[in-house]
Amino acid sequence: MPPGRKRKQPPDAEAETELVFERRQTRSRESAVAVPPSKRGRSIASLASSTSESLKDSLATATDSIFTTVTEPDGVDKIDADLKPVEATATVLDRNHEAQDTQIIEAISTDKDKNGTNDIKKPEPVTNGFKKAKLLPKTIFPPPYKLRKTIGKAIVPIPTLKTEHLNIYVFGTGSMSELGLGPDAKNKEVKRPRLNPFLPIDVVAIVDFAVGGAHVLAIDKKGKLWSWGCNDHGALGRDTSGGEEGLLRDMDADSDDDDGDLNPLESTPALVENLPDDLVFVRVAASDSLSLALTSEGRLWSWGTFRGNEGVLGFSDEVQFQLTPVQVQIPYPVCQIVAGKDHVMALTTHGKVFSWGNGQQFQLGRRVVERSRMQSLHPREFGIKNIKFIASGEFHAFGIDTSNRVMAWGLNQYGQCGIPNEGAGEDGAVVTSPTYVDVLKDKDIISIAGGEHHSIALSSTGDIYTFGRLDSSEVGIKRDELPDTVVKDAGGNPRFLPIPTKVAVADDTKFKLVTCGSHHNIALSKEQGSAWSWGFGETYQVGQGPAGEDVEVPTKIENTATRGVNMVLAGAGGQFSVLGGALPEQSTGDD
Repeated sequence: MPPGRKRKQPPDAEAETELVFERRQTRSRESAVAVPPSKRGRSIASLASSTSESLKDSLATATDSIFTTVTEPDGVDKIDADLKPVEATATVLDRNHEAQDTQIIEAISTDKDKNGTNDIKKPEPVTNGFKKAKLLPKTIFPPPYKLRKTIGKAIVPIPTLKTEHLNIYVFGTGSMSELGLGPDAKNKEVKRPRLNPFLPIDVVAIVDFAVGGAHVLAIDKKGKLWSWGCNDHGALGRDTSGGEEGLLRDMDADSDDDDGDLNPLESTPALVENLPDDLVFVRVAASDSLSLALTSEGRLWSWGTFRGNEGVLGFSDEVQFQLTPVQVQIPYPVCQIVAGKDHVMALTTHGKVFSWGNGQQFQLGRRVVERSRMQSLHPREFGIKNIKFIASGEFHAFGIDTSNRVMAWGLNQYGQCGIPNEGAGEDGAVVTSPTYVDVLKDKDIISIAGGEHHSIALSSTGDIYTFGRLDSSEVGIKRDELPDTVVKDAGGNPRFLPIPTKVAVADDTKFKLVTCGSHHNIALSKEQGSAWSWGFGETYQVGQGPAGEDVEVPTKIENTATRGVNMVLAGAGGQFSVLGGALPEQSTGDD
């Protein structure tokens, strides 16, 4: 949550508030040790509330659904022996570089001109973001990792670079620089969509972007990466330590003072650093503290770190904070990448799914044993096949197979997986392995998005189906119109909707894209490309103006900046949102 704001709590959440406060104090103490002095630890606390025992009884009478479990993960293919982890590769390269440097220095001592003076000078060291490196040899990047040869026709091809140039519009609260509007304090709260002046459509020409909890990654017309937002754990992939220090207040501070300016290097969009010049990136994904990027060849690059329930988990079992981009080795070409709060997934062209990161809520699709949990920081597939689409909420995930069947796994205590009989209503309930969501079987679902405790499914006809927690109107249905399947607490208050339910929208509007923030949603209409929003609105992330209130049902976003703009992309974070679109008269193709 942003500085000075307190999240609304349901009536039975006093115990949860105490738990959140205790864990925030723990993270605050941890940040003082783990984060460099020039940085301040910030996080977006997202902890599941405990629900009363009465929810179980209410659910039992409200639902009668049959679920089918997909085959249990039955082993994982071993990666080729010659594919070393990126950290090991870097270590070998460092030793090779040192050996070559020694030879060069020896040669320098004997290579003199006729006057007896040294003719060659040793190159000055440069900084690559987290350690000193030599200029020699010329390239500091390891070669691209090997990809296995695949047999048969690809299910999904490697995507190409998008060509439609976009204006970027932002709104919500930017107390951690996530709006990318520069360092002025007046840019911390934007109540309606505002055009980002640092990313002009006729110069930068952004074609794609991904929104994390508190940062944004974007791709321009040349396939280069841009970033802005919170860089506490290296999620921006560039050095922002030269900016004004100590400007951002800790998110847990009691003061409502929002007058201080932001770090100019975090709050201003800039190119990601330390990447080979010849790479063309085609897709990006962003979690709370980690970034992931896909090249035109189907290879992955990543940077940042993962967090767990107890604090920082690390980038890998050897690296805690990866401050510059490195290759992440998956032995097959990748066609899609997605991110949850602290886990990521990659879909290969032949329908295999790899996952890595924090797996404490089974969001990786497999059991993670505590004694070997650091191994979960390396990509591993978990048994599902013939997948053509993947999606993720903060602690749960989805897949759609070639038969158009939806499966889900991960945290399910509010029914956000759409599988009511898998412990929905119980504190910490999880779906331990990929399981079919039978209610969506015949809905021809083409896309899914997930928030912290809710989800949205989009059908080929443009209809949307929502399920999960509804405390802040996340499901987009009026309280007096909720179906009988809604689960209530002991006081008779509706708490969550475990069955995917079709949402009625004004004028029977159909949609082409849906996306979820932690507790709010954005959808883009098919016909006009208009943006619609609903859900938690206290920090203006719904873009509906100064009221700063929750929006109960899907409502069209209308203001001067977006009038007549055909929106084609949308993203939602913890307390902000981003739209991408263009006016009909603007050039949106290649120059």
